[in-house]
Amino acid sequence: MGTTRVGVFLQARLGSTRLPQKVLLPLKGGNVLQHALRSLRKIKADVYALLTDHNSGGVLEQYAAEEGFSLFVGPENDVLHRFTSAVRFFKVERVIRATGDNPLVSWRLASEILELHEKKRADLSHFINIPLGTGVEVVEASALLAAENESADPYEHEHITIFLYRNPERFTILEIEGPAGCILPDQRVTLDTDSDYQLIRNIYSDLYINEPISTFDIVAWFKRKSAE
Repeated sequence: MGTTRVGVFLQARLGSTRLPQKVLLPLKGGNVLQHALRSLRKIKADVYALLTDHNSGGVLEQYAAEEGFSLFVGPENDVLHRFTSAVRFFKVERVIRATGDNPLVSWRLASEILELHEKKRADLSHFINIPLGTGVEVVEASALLAAENESADPYEHEHITIFLYRNPERFTILEIEGPAGCILPDQRVTLDTDSDYQLIRNIYSDLYINEPISTFDIVAWFKRKSAE
């Protein structure tokens, strides 16, 4: 696809302490991780990889393979190094970064922000004011490599794009409002607590019909619920 080699990298592991093994929690039609993988696989890219740690790889490998993803194993806590190692291994120049605790991640929004990122020649791009858990970050591999080479801050190695946000004079960062119909800035559909899980289960129960649930439908669902 074009001249720039693009990789969809989903980071996931089983070591969550607040909600143990949350990526394997069941939802209508599959588990949390499977739904994220299935949506992301619809993005046009050159590489699809699940990035995990040594303790999780044995369990997660089958889910990755079933959805057409390669498995890449790296450090548990140095997530930045996990990503840059994958960048080198898969020889990608641009990364679509997603996380395994977001089963409602939107492949359509990801495809749109990828296109805008390329047009604006940005280093890092994401939509704002969409429900937390539906979006991705698009980041240039060169920017991730610079972060790894220049940052010794453990926080910047755990949260891989923080170095870029902290250096806006150096990196072109595109933060743009999401499409009409997808705006709901105070709502979260990311999975961190049991109450998050119950909410996401309700969304799947009401909306899932064998295809990734669109952000438009999620926003409309919340508006209906608030009006009841």
